[in-house]
Amino acid sequence: MPKRRMPNSDNAVVVDGVRKTFGSVVALADISFKVGRGEVLGLLGPNGAGKTTTVDILSTLTRPDRGHAEVAGHDVASDPAGVRRSIMLTGQQVAVDDMLTGRENLVMFGRLQGLKKSQARSRAKDLLDHFDLVDAADRSVGTYSGGMRRRIDIACGLVVRPEVVFLDEPTTGLDPRSRQSIWELVSDFKEAGIATLLTTQYLEEADALSDRIIVIDHGTIIAEGTADELKERTGATYCEIVPRDMKDLPAMAEALGSLLPEQNRAALTAGSDRIAMPAADGPNTLAEALYLLNAASIELVDIALRRPSLDDVFLALTSRENGDTSAMRVEPEESEGPSGRHRLERNGDTPVTRVEVGEPGDASGRHRLERNGDTSATRVEVGEPGDASGRHRLERTADTSATRSDAEVLP
Repeated sequence: MPKRRMPNSDNAVVVDGVRKTFGSVVALADISFKVGRGEVLGLLGPNGAGKTTTVDILSTLTRPDRGHAEVAGHDVASDPAGVRRSIMLTGQQVAVDDMLTGRENLVMFGRLQGLKKSQARSRAKDLLDHFDLVDAADRSVGTYSGGMRRRIDIACGLVVRPEVVFLDEPTTGLDPRSRQSIWELVSDFKEAGIATLLTTQYLEEADALSDRIIVIDHGTIIAEGTADELKERTGATYCEIVPRDMKDLPAMAEALGSLLPEQNRAALTAGSDRIAMPAADGPNTLAEALYLLNAASIELVDIALRRPSLDDVFLALTSRENGDTSAMRVEPEESEGPSGRHRLERNGDTPVTRVEVGEPGDASGRHRLERNGDTSATRVEVGEPGDASGRHRLERTADTSATRSDAEVLP
């Protein structure tokens, strides 16, 4: 890969007191952070938090109102050309020519970057092979699938090796295989010493890829640290207990005695399907709970220690910063599985709530809830734990007074 020379600095990106407003709206409120060479920094936040504005400023697509920012040693305000020569930017929209073939796009970008024609063609061939696009190389990009378009877009940014990579929600809308290929690419950047700023709404993506995470909301950095550090801020380890028979929940609460705090006991309702309680002593708390429940002859489906997930952190932090959570979207799956996904969106204009939860230990089990304040529609899909095909589905629409239930459970 052709290389550019990077200034001798430990930090590839430096942001100091950057502020940006659009009329009366404060998009960024004097934010400051650094990204080291070879570091992956995850930038998290709900819609409208200021993530894309940050990327736009660092990639010279917009100018800050005040403050200072450097990328690969180049000032974004006084040396924008130097910044552009040093970066790769993958935005939320693919920026390639749909009329050209994949190969022609790569050669064009190579020529624009100053490569000779033979060098550009050779580099295009290497990238087509690396991104598994050889079979589609001579088709127009307009015929590509979403994942293929994203891959050719990123490949065009790698014709000449960048010093800093900006990935603005690069996996939104991609299938799991395409998403995994982007993850592998980020790991390649890290190994090559390329700094990466990753904005995403998929929380497990940030958890898996980022060395550090910054949470931004309303243009302000509200938390910063490693994923583990942020999880510790949300709360300690807790014990989660699921009975085989839901009717045993009251008996479970009684058997646990003083081990179950009053606030957790009060949180139990007729719809509860498990008990969660603090585990201050970690494994010792779990062992004591198991002993008490065995003594009461209560059969369990699951008992385990849990740590707060990154989506718990996200919800806790942004909920504190936002008094209004009437419109929220959450899609969590347990991070133990390779396909686990966490996503949160908030839109203050549309009262929408959506939840998807993958059951612990069941890669395909899924609970899904959607609510739309305008149509009063509710939909639920539940995959039974341990049953890859079992599914329960309920749909209700207030306008049509229609209810539909489909259930298929295999032994």
